[in-house]
Amino acid sequence: MSSPHILVVDDEPDIRTLVQEILEDEDYAVAVAENGESARHALRNRRPDLMLLDIWMPDLDGISLLKEWAEDEGLPCPVIMMSGHGTVETAVEATRLGAYDFLEKPLSMAKLLLTVERALEADKLQKEYVGLKRRTAVAHEPVGRSAAVQRLREQVKRIAQHDTWVLITGEAGSGRETFSRYLHAQSTRKNRPFVDLGVSAIARNNAARELFGSEENGHIHYGSLEQAAGGTLLLEEVADMDLEVQSQLLGALDTGSFLRVGGSEPVQIDVRIIAATQRNLEEEVRGGRFREDLFYHLNVVPLHIPPLRDHNEDIPELLSYYVDYFATHEKLSYRRFSVGAQNFMRNYGWPGNVRELKNLVQRVLILGAGDEITQDEVETAIGAAPAVPTQSLEGLVSFDQPLRQAREQFEKAYLEYQLAKHGGNVSKMAKEAGMERTHLYRKLRSLGIEIKERR
Repeated sequence: MSSPHILVVDDEPDIRTLVQEILEDEDYAVAVAENGESARHALRNRRPDLMLLDIWMPDLDGISLLKEWAEDEGLPCPVIMMSGHGTVETAVEATRLGAYDFLEKPLSMAKLLLTVERALEADKLQKEYVGLKRRTAVAHEPVGRSAAVQRLREQVKRIAQHDTWVLITGEAGSGRETFSRYLHAQSTRKNRPFVDLGVSAIARNNAARELFGSEENGHIHYGSLEQAAGGTLLLEEVADMDLEVQSQLLGALDTGSFLRVGGSEPVQIDVRIIAATQRNLEEEVRGGRFREDLFYHLNVVPLHIPPLRDHNEDIPELLSYYVDYFATHEKLSYRRFSVGAQNFMRNYGWPGNVRELKNLVQRVLILGAGDEITQDEVETAIGAAPAVPTQSLEGLVSFDQPLRQAREQFEKAYLEYQLAKHGGNVSKMAKEAGMERTHLYRKLRSLGIEIKERR
């Protein structure tokens, strides 16, 4: 695993060398640039985790570089400004543009190291905060005392000690992401980024850019592979990856480097990849929808997450965990599930797995009242969940209208049924409907059917 990568930009050779040597003594990986243009080139080669940027340089000053990056996609990393002739106005402008701090020359090496350490920690906390805002109730450790979950936790701990790729399979909502994060937290990469890329949520023509990044008119967009540098990249629903992007990913894994879209210089890979899917990749390979060589690359260590119905003895502990979570983080009233309610839930099928259980807990805490959650309340809450429509045409299509309108009415009812049946998974839906996904997306849009709402 790599150490944090720091870029030092300063036109004075003595300062560059001194700062580089001190940082390397502290086990940081350091690159140097002598001016603004060299800094741009260094950013094309590799995204740093932190930058030390001099203000006064012969070709382009540091404030102008800050403005350039801020107006593009934002600063590529935390930036600490350095200057021997700085003013209060300069420091204020640098801070306004997003610089983390401002150090005066001659540099105090003790203060430099402390500022670097704090900047890296602040950036890490910010990324964790953004991740938690996007995905609530991600347990630090998978919840459950069943033999199946205990065995999985031990298996993940063993896998985490070896820097290998992992393929995680399991139904939607079963906890694949939770186990992915747990694996990362147990590994030697735990202090580096964890980045998750939902393959199915990316438009097909944008997948390469999101994964590999891009270069256009001097502007650099860092893709997920670089954002996760030194850490872990989770590819969610990897079976939905386009064959062309699969080929590019395979080439990157084979060579240890890749090209950004529009780029000409290779970027080195230093990341553990976890691929997750609810589909059988061997069947996808046989059907020609997934590359066999990429499957063998990703399937070094397979890990299967069982559905909740196969370890329903964990339900009481999961209920307790989510009640505590929502009471603490969303300030919902604390309530307890009755014995009858728990017994009913242990015998319920949970087609949406742990995610469905979490949503049910949140629903009854929001809508219900009283200290105890009864079985009737749980049954009502489960019944209130979006139901899969019946397959009958009765009441859905009127025959007393032109054929074109009747056909559209039927198509909308049919596609809404398929969308609900497959929980918003367009890949599964397209397979059952016998439609190509691009055509299916266009048809859904033309009929006014929103996919995100169904997910």
